Amino acid sequence: MEILPSNEAVLRKLKKYGLAKKYEKQTKLLENNLYHPSLKVELLEPKKLGIYSFRIDRKFRALFIFQKKGEVIEVLNVTVHHN
Repeated sequence: MEILPSNEAVLRKLKKYGLAKKYEKQTKLLENNLYHPSLKVELLEPKKLGIYSFRIDRKFRALFIFQKKGEVIEVLNVTVHHN
């Protein structure tokens, strides 16, 4: 699985919240095993939009979509995860 380079908005948030190393670790897991337990990948509502999230840490999640028939991942944003 390929992950596209992060857009400027994602890079700014990673820097702002000091998440760069955690994000890099989690995206490597995502590339190798979409179902790794620490990622907690989930399809968000409304499901028809096809937006997923994975855990960066307990507080932050990254939103992403699949492109090219599930072969490529594009991370759209980094958000605070409310439990």
